[in-house]
Amino acid sequence: MSDMKVTVSSCWTEAEGVRAIELVAPDGGNLPSFEAGAHIDVHLPGVGVRSYSLCASPDDLSRYELGVLKEPSSRGGSLAMHALQAGDELEIDFPSNHFPMAPAGASHVFFAGGIGVTPFVAMAMQAQARGDRCRMHYAVRSRAKAAYLGRVQALLGERLSLHVDDEAQGVFDVTAALDGLGADEHIYVCGPQAFMEAILGAARGRGIAEDRLHWEYFNLEVPLAQDGDAPFELHLSVSGLTLQVPVDQTIVQVCAEAGVDVLVSCEQGVCGTCISSVIEGTPDHRDAYLTPQERADGKLILPCCSRSKTPKLVLEL
Repeated sequence: MSDMKVTVSSCWTEAEGVRAIELVAPDGGNLPSFEAGAHIDVHLPGVGVRSYSLCASPDDLSRYELGVLKEPSSRGGSLAMHALQAGDELEIDFPSNHFPMAPAGASHVFFAGGIGVTPFVAMAMQAQARGDRCRMHYAVRSRAKAAYLGRVQALLGERLSLHVDDEAQGVFDVTAALDGLGADEHIYVCGPQAFMEAILGAARGRGIAEDRLHWEYFNLEVPLAQDGDAPFELHLSVSGLTLQVPVDQTIVQVCAEAGVDVLVSCEQGVCGTCISSVIEGTPDHRDAYLTPQERADGKLILPCCSRSKTPKLVLEL
């Protein structure tokens, strides 16, 4: 069930393969407020729910703006979004933020890979409005694919470092980028999985504290079954059901077959929508949402992709 309806007011090609979509309230009024880094869940008939970052100014509530990459391996979401035209109606949920900025007064450095630039457009605007220091490393395969390049150049000027693969004749130099990191700067990372893991891994290797690392995955490549997987017993403490989870199904899928609906969105362990509490057992975390400390604590799980290391797992569902 969605929270509200919006109207597509305009669409345009923002970059090669990237469609920008502007949304407004049907009555012309203001939309619900949001903080930079927030996303909305869009309900697409016949496809499901898909999440997209809000990339316009948080100070302008007359409109929302989304930048959507047309994915070759799309599960239907990007294709449906690219087919939208002005005048179409969509059902969306209120903005939610799993990728918030550090409090006002902090210094921020954004690492954007390709379409991962979208949340940073709003973040750069919010940082400037607060008077925070911010800068960006933006890595793209080609200049034609650099969505929102003109906008971030206008916002950041010399504080934008652009890396273009086919111009630099090489991949983004993570080591060099981190060499220039200030002692108090917060790192924000969004983009392809390999890009993100390279930056986060290098940052952790340098001993950068977890509270200075912020990230949001768009997609996560996690095979449904991995070597060593085994069936396990799943007990749902709220519904009272005891179920068996085979190696070729997720917890969410098994719950759905038993009539227990778990709210999901990405189904890849990146958005946090399905997060659930663990009462007993040891989760086998396969998400990219929980922090290393949350994983170590073992009190939370994303059942859309994670499993159990123990023969029995009890969840608060």
